[in-house]
Amino acid sequence: MKKTLLAEFTAREGAEAEVARLIGEYALKVREEEGNLAFDVYTKAANPRAFWIFEVYRDENAFQAHLNAPYGGPFNTALAPLIEEDASVLTFLDPLATNP
Repeated sequence: MKKTLLAEFTAREGAEAEVARLIGEYALKVREEEGNLAFDVYTKAANPRAFWIFEVYRDENAFQAHLNAPYGGPFNTALAPLIEEDASVLTFLDPLATNP
Protein backbone atom coordinates (compact mmCIF):
# COMPACT_ATOMS: atom_id res chain seq x y z
CA MET A 1 0.00 0.00 0.00
CA LYS A 2 1.28 3.48 -0.87
CA LYS A 3 2.50 5.72 1.96
CA THR A 4 1.16 9.27 1.49
CA LEU A 5 1.74 12.26 3.70
CA LEU A 6 1.67 16.01 3.92
CA ALA A 7 4.61 17.74 5.62
CA GLU A 8 4.05 21.32 6.76
CA PHE A 9 6.23 24.03 8.25
CA THR A 10 6.46 27.80 8.33
CA ALA A 11 9.63 29.68 7.45
CA ARG A 12 10.69 32.33 9.93
CA GLU A 13 10.24 35.84 8.62
CA GLY A 14 13.11 36.66 6.27
CA ALA A 15 14.15 32.99 5.87
CA GLU A 16 11.76 32.16 3.02
CA ALA A 17 14.40 32.26 0.27
CA GLU A 18 16.84 30.06 2.20
CA VAL A 19 14.09 27.57 3.05
CA ALA A 20 13.01 27.48 -0.60
CA ARG A 21 16.62 26.85 -1.67
CA LEU A 22 17.10 24.05 0.87
CA ILE A 23 13.82 22.32 0.07
CA GLY A 24 14.47 22.65 -3.66
CA GLU A 25 17.85 20.90 -3.34
CA TYR A 26 16.36 18.25 -1.06
CA ALA A 27 13.43 17.63 -3.42
CA LEU A 28 15.81 16.80 -6.28
CA LYS A 29 17.42 14.06 -4.15
CA VAL A 30 14.15 12.64 -2.81
CA ARG A 31 12.61 12.46 -6.29
CA GLU A 32 15.50 10.18 -7.33
CA GLU A 33 14.74 7.65 -4.58
CA GLU A 34 13.60 4.37 -6.09
CA GLY A 35 10.42 4.21 -4.00
CA ASN A 36 9.41 7.88 -4.25
CA LEU A 37 6.34 8.49 -6.42
CA ALA A 38 5.79 12.19 -5.64
CA PHE A 39 7.51 14.98 -3.73
CA ASP A 40 5.66 18.18 -4.59
CA VAL A 41 6.51 21.40 -2.78
CA TYR A 42 3.99 24.22 -2.37
CA THR A 43 3.58 27.47 -0.49
CA LYS A 44 0.21 28.77 0.61
CA ALA A 45 -1.06 31.48 -1.73
CA ALA A 46 -2.20 33.54 1.26
CA ASN A 47 1.04 32.99 3.22
CA PRO A 48 4.21 32.33 1.17
CA ARG A 49 6.13 31.49 4.37
CA ALA A 50 3.90 28.40 4.85
CA PHE A 51 5.38 25.39 3.02
CA TRP A 52 3.45 22.21 2.24
CA ILE A 53 5.12 19.12 0.81
CA PHE A 54 2.94 16.36 -0.62
CA GLU A 55 4.85 13.06 -0.52
CA VAL A 56 3.98 9.62 -1.88
CA TYR A 57 6.10 6.50 -1.49
CA ARG A 58 5.58 3.11 -3.11
CA ASP A 59 5.05 1.42 0.29
CA GLU A 60 6.17 1.46 3.92
CA ASN A 61 9.59 0.03 3.01
CA ALA A 62 10.18 2.84 0.53
CA PHE A 63 9.16 5.38 3.16
CA GLN A 64 11.56 3.84 5.69
CA ALA A 65 14.34 3.96 3.08
CA HIS A 66 13.55 7.64 2.61
CA LEU A 67 13.78 8.26 6.36
CA ASN A 68 17.16 6.53 6.45
CA ALA A 69 18.64 8.35 3.43
CA PRO A 70 21.97 9.98 4.34
CA TYR A 71 20.90 13.46 3.21
CA GLY A 72 17.75 13.63 5.38
CA GLY A 73 19.48 14.35 8.68
CA PRO A 74 21.65 17.19 7.34
CA PHE A 75 18.59 18.70 5.61
CA ASN A 76 16.53 18.66 8.82
CA THR A 77 19.46 20.09 10.81
CA ALA A 78 19.82 22.97 8.34
CA LEU A 79 16.05 23.54 8.22
CA ALA A 80 15.36 23.55 11.99
CA PRO A 81 16.63 27.05 12.83
CA LEU A 82 14.86 28.51 9.77
CA ILE A 83 11.32 27.42 10.65
CA GLU A 84 8.85 28.35 13.39
CA GLU A 85 7.97 24.78 14.37
CA ASP A 86 10.36 22.38 16.13
CA ALA A 87 10.23 20.17 13.02
CA SER A 88 8.00 19.50 10.04
CA VAL A 89 4.45 18.63 11.05
CA LEU A 90 3.53 15.35 9.34
CA THR A 91 0.00 14.32 8.46
CA PHE A 92 -0.36 10.79 7.09
CA LEU A 93 -3.14 10.35 4.54
CA ASP A 94 -5.26 7.36 3.54
CA PRO A 95 -7.05 7.14 0.20
CA LEU A 96 -10.79 7.51 0.27
CA ALA A 97 -12.43 4.21 -0.56
CA THR A 98 -14.83 4.63 -3.44
CA ASN A 99 -17.63 2.43 -4.68
CA PRO A 100 -17.00 0.60 -7.97
